[in-house]
Amino acid sequence: MREMIDIRSEGLSASINPFGAELSHLRDSEGRELMTDADPAFWTGRAPILFPVVGATQGGVIRVDGREYPMQRHGFARHSLFDVVLAEPSRVVFALEDSDETRGAYPFAFRLEVAFALDGATLAVEARVANRGDAPMPAQFGFHPAFAWPLPYGEDRAAHRITFERDEPDELLGISSDGLIEPARRPLPLDGRELLLRDALFERDALVWDPVASQAVTYGAAQGPVLDIRFPDTPRLGVWTKPGARLICVEPWHGLADPAGFAGEFRDKPGVFEVAPGETKRIGMSVALVD
Repeated sequence: MREMIDIRSEGLSASINPFGAELSHLRDSEGRELMTDADPAFWTGRAPILFPVVGATQGGVIRVDGREYPMQRHGFARHSLFDVVLAEPSRVVFALEDSDETRGAYPFAFRLEVAFALDGATLAVEARVANRGDAPMPAQFGFHPAFAWPLPYGEDRAAHRITFERDEPDELLGISSDGLIEPARRPLPLDGRELLLRDALFERDALVWDPVASQAVTYGAAQGPVLDIRFPDTPRLGVWTKPGARLICVEPWHGLADPAGFAGEFRDKPGVFEVAPGETKRIGMSVALVD
């Protein structure tokens, strides 16, 4: 593990690992942890950055101009050491650029910046995906923060829920055992706008809203503080845990896993965006602790 970069405001403190630009701790003003305990019996991730793909790819490859490139699930950014390009008491910016190693999996010249900033009781995270090449660059991007379930405010795990800001479509995407998108959809598990959290919801992997109508959800128990999670730039949302784990992931995505059987070009798969040469795509989310 690399040395953490710490930032602080009057309402929150955060620690981010330059390896993966991964948010590893988010604590309230009294030092109570709002992130996963990363119990290795379940999952050691904390908040990986998903780039240049979200989810699994068919056969573990992407295809660019007819050539296959090996691509691990959720991409390589989460396993890459980012440079620290700015570090201030309440803000830090990390950057990852293409290299011989990344071009062996993703043949594009890119710069990915991820900025974390604290203001009061709000953490803002902003990713900037820049195309440094001379041709359109296809990509996907996702956030994958894992919050403590239960939150540290004395309420039982079973009292926690995720509440959507808008009514949602009647069906969810299905995910196969190998992480690909199934043709059949799943019934919506909401009670009105509430997802009452239970381990049984996740016995078949993540719940995936595609598209998601809401641009914000709240997470927590009916009593006590909650997390207000906003994602104005991402058209999809995943919610995931492993049954029994003390974490719940609320994952804004600008991308998806491959549909089962997909054998087309990466730029043609569902959920891919393109960045024009010399241009930058911004994708942000925020997490606020609300009493």
